[in-house]
Amino acid sequence: ELDELIFNKVEMDSRKIEAGDLFIAINNGNTFILDVLKKNPSLIISDIKKNQIIDSRIIYVEDTIKTMQELAKIYRESLETKVIGITGSNGKTTTKDILHSILSTKFKVKKTEGNNNNHIGLPFTILKTKEECEFLILEMGMSDLGEIDFLCEMAKPDYAIITNIGISHIEILKNKENIFKAKSEILKYVKKENLFLSGDDEYLSKLEGYKIGFKTGDFLISNFNENSEGMNFKFQGNQYSVQLNGYHIAIDSAICISLALNLGIEIELIQQGLIHCNLTPMRFQKVIWKGLLCINDAYNASPVSMNLALETFEKIYINNYKVAILGDMLELGENELEYHMSVIKKSLNFDKIYLLGKIMEKALKKLELDNFKLDNFKLKYYEDRDLLKKELKLLSDKKIIDDKIPVLFLKASRGMKLEEILED
Repeated sequence: ELDELIFNKVEMDSRKIEAGDLFIAINNGNTFILDVLKKNPSLIISDIKKNQIIDSRIIYVEDTIKTMQELAKIYRESLETKVIGITGSNGKTTTKDILHSILSTKFKVKKTEGNNNNHIGLPFTILKTKEECEFLILEMGMSDLGEIDFLCEMAKPDYAIITNIGISHIEILKNKENIFKAKSEILKYVKKENLFLSGDDEYLSKLEGYKIGFKTGDFLISNFNENSEGMNFKFQGNQYSVQLNGYHIAIDSAICISLALNLGIEIELIQQGLIHCNLTPMRFQKVIWKGLLCINDAYNASPVSMNLALETFEKIYINNYKVAILGDMLELGENELEYHMSVIKKSLNFDKIYLLGKIMEKALKKLELDNFKLDNFKLKYYEDRDLLKKELKLLSDKKIIDDKIPVLFLKASRGMKLEEILED
């Protein structure tokens, strides 16, 4: 009977429930059922438990997550909405935000909120999509083979973007070939004329589809310039401005432009969408902390994204006193030390480098054992975040160091919660 449900909206958070909603109790959601009932929901779907609450508005199932996935599949098939699936090792969220901003200039569009990109978040996003939505942009994350295929089974994408093949989740997948194989599971769901890829990626350049890049592709980016306000480049005969930075973001932007042109969106509207793009927080985000400009890129990190971000930051703020605060990159498997050592070496052009995390500490010790030349004045490891905050406070008090204005750069994996350093 579940395919005949009528409800206002779907929620997994009991605090957000309103009258007429469907509440899906996942994880410990069962403990809030009495609270939810008081709000007069249309229906509650709950796992079978002892001491069941008997109420006509509650359906008990073996597995609420599986039921939500089945509901999402049924609902997706009833929608006329076109679905765009975005996968890749880096840049998924930024690409999703850029594409949403561009497509919203002409269509009714919904996107994955936050990082709801897995076996729970994706069906939840589908179920929250209204029938009048014309385009649904779904971010698709994965950590193992078969997961993208599973998400696509529910989402049935009409269009697909693959941003790149990096080494995120290599701990499970062991090598880049397997990561490529996992990301490529999306291919069987879309026609090649609806597939948009980074042509500069050594793996993706082998695929059939629209390839976009600086060096390789059906459409090439040229006339690239950037500064602290953003970047501009020429693509398919037109100049575009984006208030973001980095070669990798330029490719992601151009992929979005290419898809938008394919959907018949006018160039003026595309440019408007690029200028008004609101990124998910902590993606090369400019914030002021105690009077200091900080680039908060602490949403997540992998060796690829870390190195690209360091390069971009160094180039843009070439005339500033550059301070890097770098934390552990997680889920990198047996070669994690080498990846962290490489990042430390990459950051040595900065004026100050502060390291946080157990893997960064091991990598630093290994570099010291290998007699790699390190300047202990400018490179420091901190176990205690509060001590690091005191050190940063001293920097902020100076305003000018060596005739330069200091700028902070923060990046680490999500599990490090590095942005908390910027909290008072």
